[in-house]
Parts: sequence; structure tokens; C-alpha cells
Amino acid sequence: MDARRNRERILVAARAVFAEHGIDAPMATVARRAGVGVATLYRHFPTRDAVVRGAFAQQMETCARALTEALAAPDPWQGFQQLVETVCTLQREERGFPAAFVAAFPESPSEHAQSWQRAERDFTTLVRRAQASGALRADFHPSDLAVALLAHCGLVTALPDDGAASRRLVAYLLQSFRAGTANKPLPPPTALTLRSLPIATDSSQGQRPPRA
Repeated sequence: MDARRNRERILVAARAVFAEHGIDAPMATVARRAGVGVATLYRHFPTRDAVVRGAFAQQMETCARALTEALAAPDPWQGFQQLVETVCTLQREERGFPAAFVAAFPESPSEHAQSWQRAERDFTTLVRRAQASGALRADFHPSDLAVALLAHCGLVTALPDDGAASRRLVAYLLQSFRAGTANKPLPPPTALTLRSLPIATDSSQGQRPPRA
């Protein structure tokens, strides 16, 4: 029972610390916030990545489920729209989540990397379906989602308590993604991917604090 309580206290503390200092915050800070020793923290979570994944496991599962539901939606545009809104809501509600979302799947031959690659393939499939339906503009590129999430992350980092501004930006973004006669050609897509987003994890400095 004590072990389970300690684990939950560590996860709660980690979410709070990551929101304040970013996912590179020292593990000693997380342990102090949880009221446990560093050794206890590492008994439950042997690596920093394990702490990050554990802290935001529910949010990651919500994203995965949202993508599955988007692919299954009869109307691909509705699926696309709901997916974007879900991820942006999580960015707004959990200040540490945007960086965790990007860092959750390292670029290595692991189960997590494979899951991330599968998610990228599924999102590309969703984009093509929405374009084939005529609802999503033909020049939308999957990398545009990374650009949109980076823009939204900047907003919620600067204005963490302004839900109205967040929802308004998301609405603007979704309107810009819709196909329409007024669409002007876009510049070429960026090479940016979700895994390469340069998200600042320290909202006060715009830089990552040093590791422990």
C-alpha cells in the first residue's frame, strides 16, 4: 500500500514540477515535491523517460484513442477536427504535456518508437481521407500539424489561464485547414516533425533547466 501511495505521489509531483520547470527538471525536485527520497523515486521509475511517460500516461492514451476514433469516423473531416481539438485541449489543461508529447517516443528501435511511427502513418492516412472528401485543403501537409501544435503551445505557455484565447486560436487554425475557394497557395511544407518540435520547457526563460 505504501509503495502504491508513493508511486502516485511521485506522478502527481512530477506533473506539477514539469508544468513549472519543464520535463528536464531535476528528479531531486520531483522527489522533494512528492515527499520521498530520490532512491525511492528511482525504485519506481528507473529513468527520467519512465517518469515522464508515467506522469502523462493517461494523456498519451487519450491522444492514441482520439486518433483511433478519428480514423473510424464516418466523416474524415469531423475525425480530423476532433483529433486536433483533443490534443490542443490536453496542451491547455496539462502545462507539462506539450513537451512530454514530443519526447514520449525517442528515435530508437524500441516499442515506443514503433508506436510513434504507427501514429504518424495513421495521421497521414486520416489527412488523405479528409482531402479525398474535399473538406481538408489539398495542400495541407502532415507536418502542418506540428506547426499548429507549436503555435498553440506558445500561446498556452504565455497565457496558461486563458482558455478563450486557446479555443479561438484552435478555431482559426481549423478554419484555415478547410478547403475553400478562397484558399491561396501555401509556401512549401516544413521539414518539421512532431518529434523535432523545439518546444521550450521552461515557460519563464524559454530554455531547459539543467538536469540533475
